[in-house]
Amino acid sequence: MTVTTSITTPFTAQSTAAEVVAGIDLSGRRVIVTGGASGIGIETARALAGAGAEVTLAVRNLEAGQGTAEDIITSTGNKQVLVAPLDLTEQASVASFVAAWDGPLHILVNNAGVMALPDLQLTAEDWEMQFATNHLGHFALALGLHDALATAGEARIVSLSSVGHRRSPVIFDDLNFTSRPYDLGLAYGQSKTANVLFAVEATRRWGSDGITANAVHPGTIATTKLQRRLAPEDVAAMHTSAPYAEKFAASQLSYKTTAQGAATTALVATSPQLNGIGGRYFEDCNQAQVLDPDTSNTGTSGVARYALDPDNANRLWEMSLELTRYVRERHEQ
Repeated sequence: MTVTTSITTPFTAQSTAAEVVAGIDLSGRRVIVTGGASGIGIETARALAGAGAEVTLAVRNLEAGQGTAEDIITSTGNKQVLVAPLDLTEQASVASFVAAWDGPLHILVNNAGVMALPDLQLTAEDWEMQFATNHLGHFALALGLHDALATAGEARIVSLSSVGHRRSPVIFDDLNFTSRPYDLGLAYGQSKTANVLFAVEATRRWGSDGITANAVHPGTIATTKLQRRLAPEDVAAMHTSAPYAEKFAASQLSYKTTAQGAATTALVATSPQLNGIGGRYFEDCNQAQVLDPDTSNTGTSGVARYALDPDNANRLWEMSLELTRYVRERHEQ
C-alpha cells in the first residue's frame, strides 16, 4: 500500500484568494476559468489575473463576462483578461470553444456549475442537467484541451466539487434517474462526486503528460448565484436528502465570502506545494481527511472514500468517453 503525505498549508478557511496567491508570479501563464462571470469564479479570475496570468472567462452570458473582465482589469491593472462563449450543457458549444483555443494552457479551472434543480431537467442528449453540466461538460472541455495542457508542461486542472458529494456516489446504472425517483440532493451529489473522480483519473492518465488535477470544496458561500436561486423549500429538501450519507448538522455550517470561497481554488491552481501532485481533494486551503465509511460523519469536513476510489474513477472516465463520443460522432455525420 502506498502511503502519501497529506498536504497542509498555513492558510485556513478565513484566507482569501488574494492572500493565497500573494508572492506568486503567473506572468506568461494562460488560464481558463469556466463560470468566471459570477460568484467565486469572479474572485478566482481576479486573483489569478492579479498574479499576472492571462485569464479567459469562459461564460454563457457574454455581456456579464465583458463587464466582469472590465472590472478585473480595473482592479488588477492586468489587461490580459479575455472573454469567450461556453455553454457546458451543449456539447457543440464545448467543441466550438475547444476549436477556437490556440496555444498552451497552463491552468484550467472547472468552476461553473448548477445546483439542486428542483425538478428533473434533461439536456438534448437526455442527460440529467446537473450531471451534464457539472461533469460531462467539463469532461469534454478538458479532453478537448488535453494537447494545450500537455504543451504547457506542468499544467493543472482544478475541479470544483462540494461537500455535497457525500450525499451520493455516482450511480452508474441510473445516471439520469430513469428508474428511480428524481431527488435534487442525490443528483447534485453524484455530479460532485464525479468532479472528484475526474481529478483522480485525469491525474492517473495524464500525469505522464505533465498534467495533474485536484478537486476542491470551496465552502458554503451564501451570496453566490448557485445558492441564491434556491427557494427555502429547496434548501430544506437538500438538507433532508441523504439516503447515501449522514445528514449534515446545520449548526456546523459556516459561510464564507466569495473571496474566501475562491481561496482553495487559487491555492490548488498555484501553490508550489502541489507541483506534480494530483488526484486529491482539498477544503479550507488544505487537503481533506478521508472519511471512514463505518463511522457517523455529520460534520461538513472530509471526503468520502468512494469519491477517491480508482476503480470508480476509471469506470466513470470510460462511461464519459462513450457518452461524449456518441455525441461527437452524431454531430460529425
